[in-house]
Amino acid sequence: MPGTNLTHEEAQERARLLTVDAYEIDLDLSGAQEGGTYRSVTTVRFDCAEAGAESFIDLVAPAVHDVVLNGKDLDVAAVFRDARIALPHLREGANELKVVADCSYTNTGEGLHRFVDPVDEQAYLYTQFEVPDARRVFASFEQPDLKATFAFTVKAPSGWTVISNSPTPEPAGDVWTFEPTPRISTYITALIVGPYHAVHSSYEKDGQSVPLGIYCRPSLAEYLDAEDIFAVTRQGFEWFQEKFDYAYPFAKYDQLFVPEFNAGAMENAGAVTIRDQYVFRSKVTDAAYEVRAETILHELAHMWFGDLVTMEWWNDLWLNESFATYTSIACQADAAGSKWPHSWTTFANSMKTWAYRQDQLPSTHPIMADIQDLDDVLVNFDGITYAKGASVLKQLVAYVGKDAFFQGVQAYFKAHAFGNTRLSDLLGALEKTSGRDLKTWSKAWLETAGINILRPEIETDADGRVTSFTVLQEAPALPAGAKGEPTLRPHRIAIGAYDLDADGKLVRTDRIELDVDGERTDVPALVGKARPAVVLLNDDDLSYAKVRLDAESLRVVTEHLGDFAESLPRALSWASAWDMTRDGELATRDYLALVLSGIGKESDIGVVQSLHRQAKLALDLYAAPEAREGALNQWTEATLAHLHAAEPGSDHQLAWARAFAATARNPQQLDLLQSLLDGTESIEGLTVDTELRWAFVQRLAAAGLLDEEEIAAEYERDRTAAGERHAASARAAQPSEEAKAEAWASVVESGKLPNSLQEAVISGFVQADQRELLAPYTEKYFASVKDVSESRSHEMAQQIIVGLYPALQVSQETLDATDAWLASAEPSAALRRLMSESRSGVERALKARAADAAAATA
Repeated sequence: MPGTNLTHEEAQERARLLTVDAYEIDLDLSGAQEGGTYRSVTTVRFDCAEAGAESFIDLVAPAVHDVVLNGKDLDVAAVFRDARIALPHLREGANELKVVADCSYTNTGEGLHRFVDPVDEQAYLYTQFEVPDARRVFASFEQPDLKATFAFTVKAPSGWTVISNSPTPEPAGDVWTFEPTPRISTYITALIVGPYHAVHSSYEKDGQSVPLGIYCRPSLAEYLDAEDIFAVTRQGFEWFQEKFDYAYPFAKYDQLFVPEFNAGAMENAGAVTIRDQYVFRSKVTDAAYEVRAETILHELAHMWFGDLVTMEWWNDLWLNESFATYTSIACQADAAGSKWPHSWTTFANSMKTWAYRQDQLPSTHPIMADIQDLDDVLVNFDGITYAKGASVLKQLVAYVGKDAFFQGVQAYFKAHAFGNTRLSDLLGALEKTSGRDLKTWSKAWLETAGINILRPEIETDADGRVTSFTVLQEAPALPAGAKGEPTLRPHRIAIGAYDLDADGKLVRTDRIELDVDGERTDVPALVGKARPAVVLLNDDDLSYAKVRLDAESLRVVTEHLGDFAESLPRALSWASAWDMTRDGELATRDYLALVLSGIGKESDIGVVQSLHRQAKLALDLYAAPEAREGALNQWTEATLAHLHAAEPGSDHQLAWARAFAATARNPQQLDLLQSLLDGTESIEGLTVDTELRWAFVQRLAAAGLLDEEEIAAEYERDRTAAGERHAASARAAQPSEEAKAEAWASVVESGKLPNSLQEAVISGFVQADQRELLAPYTEKYFASVKDVSESRSHEMAQQIIVGLYPALQVSQETLDATDAWLASAEPSAALRRLMSESRSGVERALKARAADAAAATA
């Protein structure tokens, strides 16, 4: 029985038989304010290649009333089962199917999500269909290569707005009839319905005019910085249309900030949905604006790569996401007038570290993953698909050259517009424009798993001149349980030589770009030159590899990491130190010392905030237990000192305030948080606004200093959806058996929370300072996790499986309990993967703790 799954083999057979022409979808959402179910009527016209063949269409619905195939009523009980409607005895050539069903609103962020805003008590709807959830709203051939046109007709409550992929029409009464879309895949169709607030503009260039819209709930309208969002959007239109040499392919471009969204955003054609946390209610640092801009540009890039030209099957999901990530960062770095020309620093600092972490898990896989079914792809939206893929695309651009890369992309769009492709189609286009044979490159980079390590081997004479310089490449063994073999790869890298100038800054004095291949690559260009203070392999971050410093470079960097004149080599050095800490090569106490010595000189606010998170994580998980509290006290005192020293009103001041709030622990520190919250104390320039208040409340609640009544009083100040989430998190954070039991029951036993509240409760429940209080839940977790996996939707289950795994119980006993569960529970492949990844975190923490303990006696 297939359940809700679909195999690649089934999809290939269905694509062989069928060519889909058009959908007409009629939805009655007039009862959306009350919720429940709604009537869905789908008429789909398609051709079949063989007379008498049988196929199926997908539908997840509580009730199906009518199935009419080529004018004949089919027995619903006989043909509807396991999220499929069987289609027997198809005609050769044209066929027409009509399905009448009742479909359900959801609160999980999948299908047609319904949310009621506590501010105005109005319902707001939006669809989220990737990967296989259009079938929760209308009967559909749910696979990306069965493209069609889609014509939506929607009945909605009076006064509401309906937005879809096609331009919004004038309603006839309360009925909105949209023009058919171009040929697109089911997963990028969309409907957003409700009394949304709207701002409109346009992109104008050389006679081209594209209507632009931005939407959010009215309760967020006062915070919506629409002009800034339009500015980033126009910059993207300008840059992408030039680089792609293909005009924007849809009739308009709307961006809709929607509530309780599981991901960052979704590339629905012409109707992009974005999580509404990107409408900032309080002051945030520039790093948050940069991340939001990257998200906006990422989704806009998808209009070409993903929507205009779409992968044939989900094994090329990586290419879809990697291309959008690479080009969005490149746009931020290179577009005229960009506010974030340092975006590759951010990429190295955040996306690359995500990729390196993911690539060292037992679930590591080739970038071009073998996606056998939908269950495979649902857990593949990971650091390899997004971040390693984008890193390797950056390497490919360095390998073929930027001009040749974009010339190949231009040919690719023109050849495959509104069609479906495989990786080989893109690589073939790039081979033509670059003259490079990419088959060997592709095999090494895309079809193998794991990560390489690059080290310099430097010999000098008595005068300090280089007599020999070699780049050593290693291919470490893959993690236990991972498939494949270690692989040495060709790398296009830059080598940077850095020396201290008269002002004490580390400045680049030489740069060599070359191909590295095999175990040893000699670099004769550096022979005879004075040995620089620091040698940095993979300078400019062109390739994807773990980089290690030679002993002398490590000594200088340890003393002067904050003194690099440019942000990117600093970020690469920080990333290398963090990677060494995670690998147990650098003791946690030494990592903390490095951060404390260099972070005060770090100007890039995104790097500063990453260091905050990494230092806290290292102390919580990687510090030797006997040293942890002392190290946390040292870190907390440093956060407070930097908070007082930071420029009033600056991003750095806000970041240090949040870092202090995350770790305040002794009575004096907690008293300061309380005084800042109630206004009896202040710090010049620091505005304790709504979101910062909640950060203080979370910590005070976790420390046992705020009770239910005080949390409720804070919620009364902020009776919004965000306030409701924060209050739920604060309640779950309280250090009492009662609070933990209530939180656990609401998530694991009840299962009625909407996605965003469930996520908030889980984040509050798991507190690093409450290990003993949480210890009894380890056994409960293993007793319930399989049932959770089988009874909840994918998104809801994954939140629980990953979020409640006993990651804080860093012990051999946790590993043994996980192993026993894996051996006996017979989990699905997707569940086994999530559990194995979580187990790997505990294993890594044990190794890092041992390294930290050893350093104490060294």
